Amino acid sequence: MKKKLPLFIAIILFLLPALLHANPVTVKIVDQYEVPIPKLTIVENGKITELELAADGNCNLNISAPDSVILRAENYRDMTLPVTSLVDGSTITMHKNFSWKDLINPMFYIVYGGLWLLLFIIFAETGLFAGFFLPGDSLLFVAGIYSKNLGHEFLKLIGMGGVHNNLLDLSVIIVLVTIAGILGNTTGYLFGKKIGPAMFHWKDNLLFKQKYLYQAKEFYDKHGGGAIVIARFIPIIRTFAPIVSGIVQMPKSKFAFFNIIGSIAWVASMILAGHFLQQWIMSEFGFNLKEHLEVIVIGIVLISTLPVIIKLITAKKPKHPTTV
Repeated sequence: MKKKLPLFIAIILFLLPALLHANPVTVKIVDQYEVPIPKLTIVENGKITELELAADGNCNLNISAPDSVILRAENYRDMTLPVTSLVDGSTITMHKNFSWKDLINPMFYIVYGGLWLLLFIIFAETGLFAGFFLPGDSLLFVAGIYSKNLGHEFLKLIGMGGVHNNLLDLSVIIVLVTIAGILGNTTGYLFGKKIGPAMFHWKDNLLFKQKYLYQAKEFYDKHGGGAIVIARFIPIIRTFAPIVSGIVQMPKSKFAFFNIIGSIAWVASMILAGHFLQQWIMSEFGFNLKEHLEVIVIGIVLISTLPVIIKLITAKKPKHPTTV
């Protein structure tokens, strides 16, 4: 009997992982953009199992492999997981392969660039005259949806990683992005004040279109200082509005006032809309905006650029003055 005891213990130790995972566990499987994965292939000890996941990414797993399993999905990298990591209620993140469509998904920039890329894009949209192709409005809306991720990134940087508060995360993002927007506009204003008049004689290139500069000046002539606030909500116009303010020598104090008001209004409205609209739609209709970001981006771009499109279609060709 004593001789058989070590053999019995060895068998128990060998079978223990399988025994521990004999009961099904419920896990959630998403990609790096937090979008649920619809179909999954599980490979354990050469056995292949195909699974259809729930709409929210949840699935029941009954794993009997002693050591590890392989998770596979179309257009995703294979993932090898130790059986011990399959804990009931846990979330597993699989990596989706890159596709060019990802470039119109603001979540792509948030995942791979994080908070700092977000701040740079908001600054560059007016500070580096790159507002033609940067997704400012849609990026802020998505930042509101993912404010928890972005805000906590900054809190960890300043040693407050242990603090978990949604309102704090949201406030941090709004403050930081507002500062980036103010600095971007200020850079454009100073550039316009120093070099701006010469821009009316520049040739068109990838980052500069002379007609947009004239449209921004018309917009400023019509709305005055308030153009700085209104332009924040209009793509392309917001890139040139601070430059025009510098060209016409708007007083610094007046520009600073409208700049701060406009940046706060734009950033807060977009981020808060994304944050609370996501929560409300999810609770009322069970519809997850995170799963349809491409459609949301296209919708926001169309809505925000509609005034510009209408202007381009209906407006007569302006007579450009020879001097400014």
